Amino acid sequence: MELRVLRYFLAVAEEGNITWAAQLLRVSQPTLSRQLKQLEEELGVTLFHRGPHTITLTDEGRLLRERAQTIISLADKTEIELKQSENELSGEIVIGCGEVRAMTFLSQRMAAFRNLHPNVRFQVTSTTSDVIQDRIEQGLMDFGLLTEPIDVSQYEYFRPDIPDHWGILVPEHHPLAAREAITPDDLAGAPLILPARESVRKVLANWFGTERAERLVIAGYCNLPSNGANMTANGMGLFMCYDLGNTYPGVRVIPLSPALTCGTVFVWKKQGVRSPAAAEFERFVNS
Repeated sequence: MELRVLRYFLAVAEEGNITWAAQLLRVSQPTLSRQLKQLEEELGVTLFHRGPHTITLTDEGRLLRERAQTIISLADKTEIELKQSENELSGEIVIGCGEVRAMTFLSQRMAAFRNLHPNVRFQVTSTTSDVIQDRIEQGLMDFGLLTEPIDVSQYEYFRPDIPDHWGILVPEHHPLAAREAITPDDLAGAPLILPARESVRKVLANWFGTERAERLVIAGYCNLPSNGANMTANGMGLFMCYDLGNTYPGVRVIPLSPALTCGTVFVWKKQGVRSPAAAEFERFVNS
């Protein structure tokens, strides 16, 4: 499989129409159709359900799309790293981050690093710790700013020692909105929106205690505080999340009692091959 053909495939999968994809790629429609047919013959599978006006992916096509996105991203990242200047440090450093207070520390380090190496740029993606770990393993991310609990045995790591404090978002007119702190008993019978990570939910279950945790009313799961705040404001449930000092329309964040905190870890792959820019940033963060 050629990278060029995989890019063609991804364009068609995205557009759902060969004519539109051909215009986007600036190739003729017959050429694009022929390339896709040859790809299917090479793989021995049908990648598309072809309709009169649109095409959709088969199960095999969806699998190839997932793999092709990873392959193309890794190829693009490698090309950027190999094209860096011989005389001055350059390139791109990819970091995955959760929404945590330690992001301030990381932002300051990135800014200071760019003052020394202005030809280096950072690509920061906000997502969950599980996704970040997968992408570090695949070589698609250089570093991750992860929320604990995390098994750090497979990483080199640095702890910024900036804890996050758990709180709960409640609608501003909710009976609990006037409280200075929320206890496990206060949440008995209340619909809750919890984080999606199972390991984090176990931490919250320990805070509730075994008996209370078994009786929780779970309305749903959510990772992004802004989305969780919107769900809370519209009556879906009370969202348990970190108190990052942010404000959202129609809701208030109230700390938990007893207090519950969580640590953050900045990680990179142990014994992994890194670009010169990523290797230098690792040394810079540890200095």
